[in-house]
Amino acid sequence: MTTLTHEVPGAAADPDDGGPTGQGLVPYLVVRFLLIVPTVLVLVSLVFFLMRLTGDPITAAFGGRLTPDQLHAKLHQAGYDRPLLTQYLDYLRGLATGDFGRTVTDNQPVTHVLGTYGAATAELACYALLVALLVGVPLGMVAAAHRDRAPDAGLRLFAILTYATPVFFVGLLLKLVFAIRLGWLPSSGRASTDVQLFLQDQSSTTGVYLIDALRSGDGTAVGDVLRHAVLPGVALGLLVAGVLLRLVRTNLIGTLSADYVEAARSRGVAPLRLVTHHAARPALIPVVTVLGLQVAGLLGGAVLTETTFEWKGLGYQLAHYLTVRDFPAVQGIVALFAVVVAVTNFLVDVVAALIDPRVRY
Repeated sequence: MTTLTHEVPGAAADPDDGGPTGQGLVPYLVVRFLLIVPTVLVLVSLVFFLMRLTGDPITAAFGGRLTPDQLHAKLHQAGYDRPLLTQYLDYLRGLATGDFGRTVTDNQPVTHVLGTYGAATAELACYALLVALLVGVPLGMVAAAHRDRAPDAGLRLFAILTYATPVFFVGLLLKLVFAIRLGWLPSSGRASTDVQLFLQDQSSTTGVYLIDALRSGDGTAVGDVLRHAVLPGVALGLLVAGVLLRLVRTNLIGTLSADYVEAARSRGVAPLRLVTHHAARPALIPVVTVLGLQVAGLLGGAVLTETTFEWKGLGYQLAHYLTVRDFPAVQGIVALFAVVVAVTNFLVDVVAALIDPRVRY
């Protein structure tokens, strides 16, 4: 007896059964990409109106040094005497054209501030991510391998403490122990004064001191830059390391109970090899997405870390401009942070959709 099968015209192909792959991927990514604009708009708008509630920056910066007429003239020149809605629309038009305005306190383009100090913050974030990976992933694997035993309990407590302790307190503690008491590492700055001058005198610089030092071929400069990076990188990196530790532990425990791992265990595979060669890879896949989601935390922590270690990046400048209520500078830095976080989250969505097709359905 012959059984006939018929294809139903117009039936959708199963993306996992030989049909067109990724047919749900493009619409999903388009929607996620378009969400970047409203995300950034909401954040910069919120900062714009909250800053206006504190008063105008001209009065804050020059109120005690100018006559009322001079103060009014500066307010008029900067446009702070116009209706709030007019100021807001002008600000959005400037953002759309890449014009972030000029700082009030030192009268320089905000784009210059972003370009000058952005590399320092990016460099610190890379150091922190490296510390987070080197600390969080191996310790998470150790905790999973010793589940519900003393090492696991101690590492879980460590993860909670690193995540819950304020980053500035960790930074001050590291400075007290390793810079002041032991004298092993410098307590502040991105490099020694002579090394900074040396790097700035190079024919072409990136603003990332480690790259510039490596390009110069000067081993002393490279060592000096790395020594200055240790304490701030560790202080900020531990903030994310605790999250990774708990994530890796949880995922690895689940993977260790999978059928293929149990089969390898029954064949006599050593426990260490079970963790490192059989269970680690699938358990570490979510780490990629979580790292991207931690960018916002790194940028927030960078403000306190850079202030604690006098690491002159955008976080350090943001704290300064907030103190003097320099609206254009604060708005420009926050807008850049918002774009970085939104774009990073979009890239995380791309990675997640490629790793797990269920994300986009």
